[in-house]
Amino acid sequence: MLFEDTFRRPEGSARLLAAIHELTEKTGPLRLMEICGTHTMAIAKAGLRSALAPGVQLLSGPGCPVCVTPAGAIDAILQLCGKPGVILASYGDLLRVPGSVRGDTLLRRRALGAQIQTVYSPMEAVELAAQHPDTEVVFLGVGFETTAPGTAACILEAADRGISNFSVLCLLKRTEPALRALIAASDFAVDGFLCPGHVAAVTGADAFAFLPEDYRLPAVVSGFEAGDILYSVWRLVSMLSEGRPALENEYTRLVAPGGNPAALAAIRQVFEPCSSLWRGLGEIPGSGYALRPEYRHWDAVQKFGFAPGTETEVPGCRCGDVIRGVCDPAQCPLFGKVCTPADPVGPCMVSSEGACAAAWKYRSR
Repeated sequence: MLFEDTFRRPEGSARLLAAIHELTEKTGPLRLMEICGTHTMAIAKAGLRSALAPGVQLLSGPGCPVCVTPAGAIDAILQLCGKPGVILASYGDLLRVPGSVRGDTLLRRRALGAQIQTVYSPMEAVELAAQHPDTEVVFLGVGFETTAPGTAACILEAADRGISNFSVLCLLKRTEPALRALIAASDFAVDGFLCPGHVAAVTGADAFAFLPEDYRLPAVVSGFEAGDILYSVWRLVSMLSEGRPALENEYTRLVAPGGNPAALAAIRQVFEPCSSLWRGLGEIPGSGYALRPEYRHWDAVQKFGFAPGTETEVPGCRCGDVIRGVCDPAQCPLFGKVCTPADPVGPCMVSSEGACAAAWKYRSR
């Protein structure tokens, strides 16, 4: 197999690096963006940014679901956790994300007595509601198309079992509208995209065909090992050197052209597109998921009147710029000084998929 014979052998990686450097001597410096937090961490861990420099600059885009959740939404969640008779269920990363007030997090609110449970899957939140029938359990549904099927499944499960004290606060995001908004921005300066293999496993690789077709930007759906990423970068650089932008699927061992039909069917059954607010990108039409009217009873937005505010980030924090690829983490004036993993100011330093957290953890590479 190409993966075993090339990607996991040092000589294979060395050949890819040499080929990339040779091509960029002809093309000049190129800027490529990954739009998946798992890619961000893998790139930092393997030291690929320094290995590819100076010909290729790798930028981190809006690929961390916790990071793109705006401060106003976090503030509204903090208000929700203060309601009597409510248990919030959330993935762990979200508990440490501050809102517009530094240090005010779900973790802090839990220490002060709020009922907040960490879960590893949405189904755990459904079971929590079944165990506490006199308490409202709200699952904080954060993520992209990758986690949308699981969130849809938990709503279908609650509906099937008649668990009426369960609801989902849907903060899920859709990738394509965000990328279109990013490309339309006046400060956009990216030559090609490393597309997220996890998202494509659900949507299918063809979901990213709009990048070369509409914007003449090459795109490669990539796996997550260092060899996957190097090969994908080589393909992007090759397409740019030839002036032939296209969509390629490197992650064929997991991603099919049409994606996962069962997962897509669950998403379509439960959700419909809606306008959504993104940190750093603002409000983007059609970039979120809302529960369809027939599932209104399990919609925390309807049940509790959830209304995110428009609060800005903590002064000095440049998470919004990092998410758009116009600022490296180290260029933020707070990075490593007042903003560290032990005391994060913005979500990019909190999340296990955040660009700032990756830059801090692997800063010597």
